[in-house]
Amino acid sequence: MNWDGLTAAWTLLKEDDEGGVSGRESDGSSVKRGTGNMSMMGAEEDIPLGERKTITDFCYLLDKSKQLFNGLRDLPQHGHKQWQSYFGRTFDVYTKLWKFQQQHSLRTSETSYLSEAFSFYSAIRQRSYYHEVSKEGRPELVVKKLRYYARFIVVCLLLNKMDLVKVLVKELTDEIEDYTQRFNTEDQLEWNLVLQEVAAFVEADPVMVLNNDNAIVTISSRQQDGAVPQLEPGMVVGQLALADALIVGNCNNQVKFSELTIDMFRMLQVLEREPINLAAQSVKPGTLEPSEKPAKRENPHKYLLYKPTFSQLYTFLSASFKELPASSVLLLYLSATGVFPVGHAEYEGPYDLGGVMTSNSRDSVNEETVQRRSQAQKEMHCLHPGDLYPFTRKPLFIIVDSSNSTAYKSRLALITSASVSCFPQNFLNLFGQPLVCLLSPTRGSLFTLFLYSPLVAFLSVCGLGSLRLGLWEKAQELLHLVYREVGQIIARSRSIDQAFLQFYGDEFLRLLLIRFVFCSAVLRLHKMFRDSRSFPESYPQLPKMDTVENSLLQKRVLELAAMLDVQSLFFSSTLDGC
Repeated sequence: MNWDGLTAAWTLLKEDDEGGVSGRESDGSSVKRGTGNMSMMGAEEDIPLGERKTITDFCYLLDKSKQLFNGLRDLPQHGHKQWQSYFGRTFDVYTKLWKFQQQHSLRTSETSYLSEAFSFYSAIRQRSYYHEVSKEGRPELVVKKLRYYARFIVVCLLLNKMDLVKVLVKELTDEIEDYTQRFNTEDQLEWNLVLQEVAAFVEADPVMVLNNDNAIVTISSRQQDGAVPQLEPGMVVGQLALADALIVGNCNNQVKFSELTIDMFRMLQVLEREPINLAAQSVKPGTLEPSEKPAKRENPHKYLLYKPTFSQLYTFLSASFKELPASSVLLLYLSATGVFPVGHAEYEGPYDLGGVMTSNSRDSVNEETVQRRSQAQKEMHCLHPGDLYPFTRKPLFIIVDSSNSTAYKSRLALITSASVSCFPQNFLNLFGQPLVCLLSPTRGSLFTLFLYSPLVAFLSVCGLGSLRLGLWEKAQELLHLVYREVGQIIARSRSIDQAFLQFYGDEFLRLLLIRFVFCSAVLRLHKMFRDSRSFPESYPQLPKMDTVENSLLQKRVLELAAMLDVQSLFFSSTLDGC
């Protein structure tokens, strides 16, 4: 659940008669947070009755836990009997608070709650809650204001409100400059780094879409209504639904803001539906309710893990695996630096071909010691293919964007059946459950971009840094046609592995598979990508002639290239590039 948003909601509901909002800071001090004219009745009307009760219960437990914890400080620091009952009550309340958060945690999957958080952060800004903080002369309160700006910027980034992001960054820059001039603090460099990170994050997209006034148009990459091709009539697919997604980021030198890398941000957007604008819907006369309430649009529950240790990643994987509902899928996305084997092992199994580094080594030893150790033992925080075997007992969909992504590819197709027992595979489906791995090229860094926005990726590989809005829309229309035809190609293929069809019933996974096929087709036709290491792969393997090298798909890629006047960068077919 978005607890920041709910706490802000409760604060607005507790507005006093003078229009100000009183709250208690974490250090126990009471502060006044500005003025405004929003009434309690108006704020309550924005929150459904059931959710209002959730907010009330949460804030009650939160306030009670703070009161009891602060009371512990007042107890005498000698003896022990007087502590027992008070400590027990405090522990019980914190346990209830923790359980309450766990029970309501799935609401973070709903994109609409981002809009809810945005409304409350906007209210804080519009009503100048932190206006008087700069006059207090207390650096800890100024830091709270800076953190508010950082969190508000994250929410705006997730909602693609880039114009407001730029305004907030300007305000944050001024606040940081004032803060560093007034107070001699040690965190000046850290806040300057925050500014550098968010500036790089805003400029990370390689392509600009321009309108007639040469203004940049923000394009959402969340799943839009009608953007996913419908299933072909009579097509038999699995009834699995994507329930949980673990998004892991640990790429060296990748643009990031806070603990969100650009690849994590992009995959987060791919796995969400565009929020429904309830305000734009028709309303029945004399009521405040929309005339037709939209059908509930579920998003998968997502964990964002930035540079997790192996134990942390395994803990989250285990928790998701345990709580995964029946007929559901767990998705694991890995954007991480590759870990390669040292030397050659006679027995090449699931732990001998390396994997991906989930967390950088924290050992404070010299490079020579690290090198000697790496030759004797494997990297602790490397996620090997074999580490995922226990989780293949349930449907698992894996995406690996790494320089060593091929460690997760089975070599079963490269050896004869007679020698299988002599040469164990580095990755294999042991339990018969649906299992698919989409693997990036081991060269280049465009894979996640193709899954996020195929047209942006296409323009990027063609060296186009900007595009007019009208041409962008025409190209998107052609891409939607391509998506439908790729769906037909998959439906009609008689040699495609059933694992792909098991996942094809879910709209998120269907779109990922279609974009993967499109990415593979584009890179195979592009003259710049001739090395096999420049092509994505999958486990199980897709039938090339039926999918990524299909003649109709190649024709559509060349039509898109001609529309953008970059057809000279492509071969007329994959045979020409051989």
